[in-house]
Amino acid sequence: MPAAENVASNPPSASSEEKPKPCCACPETKQVRDQCMLNSENGPIDCAKLIEAHRQCMAQYGYKV
Repeated sequence: MPAAENVASNPPSASSEEKPKPCCACPETKQVRDQCMLNSENGPIDCAKLIEAHRQCMAQYGYKV
């Protein structure tokens, strides 16, 4: 699942005026994370790197997940 690592390493730069709603921020990492969670037998254990990549992306917009 290297796609999430690439997205996390190239974060968007947004000012506070351009801050998207939480549901719309980081769609790339969110989609990869969600697919992993749905397809994984062990859930968060198998998807820890993808979950962390999404958290880091969200943090760049000021969201604490």
